[in-house]
Amino acid sequence: MGRYVRMAKLTSSFKNMVISLLSITVFSALTLGSVYTLTKEPIEKSKTAKLQKALKEVLPAFEHLDTAIKVPVNNVDTLNVYKAYDKNNVFVGAAVEANSKNGFGGEIKIMIGFDKEGNIINYSVLEQKETPGLGTKMVDWFKMSNTKHDIRGKNPAKHRLLVSKDGGEIDAITAATISSRAFLEAVNKAYQAYANNPKAPKTHDVSSGASNIN
Repeated sequence: MGRYVRMAKLTSSFKNMVISLLSITVFSALTLGSVYTLTKEPIEKSKTAKLQKALKEVLPAFEHLDTAIKVPVNNVDTLNVYKAYDKNNVFVGAAVEANSKNGFGGEIKIMIGFDKEGNIINYSVLEQKETPGLGTKMVDWFKMSNTKHDIRGKNPAKHRLLVSKDGGEIDAITAATISSRAFLEAVNKAYQAYANNPKAPKTHDVSSGASNIN
């Protein structure tokens, strides 16, 4: 009789444990689903706001933008190109979302703007996971005035936008050559996409700079 009671208690305890675990699992799943639903919209709004801010930072003064067009580069990637126009609907430049997967900490994403001649206006780093104090300096490093690492005003069709160690014209971030190479890879990819959009100038040799990506 005692054994039967003990077995019944064990069976009951096991059932209760299973029920409790299932309840916890269901509750966790529902909670995570609710959190995802609640945070999805704010995250999307934040990304959109960051994109809009980057476009304003890298483009010349403009009245309106075309919807992004997808332009293939390197037979692998497809980049978003945003063409900008003034109040008279005259093309003034384009911004390109570009990336490199060869950063020291992983993928790097940037927005870079070109004027109607193909010269770099400015850039904004959208995403990066580089080493703090080293690779993270790319946020400002390549737009520091009066330095050999300022890429603004340069045209990738006329300038070798590679780090100096690779025979290029740009000084790498100190102790962060890998990050610098990845950043410039993204810049060159962006120019390829820009040069392949219908509004880009056709008088420049696209292959001279943009194809030299290591």
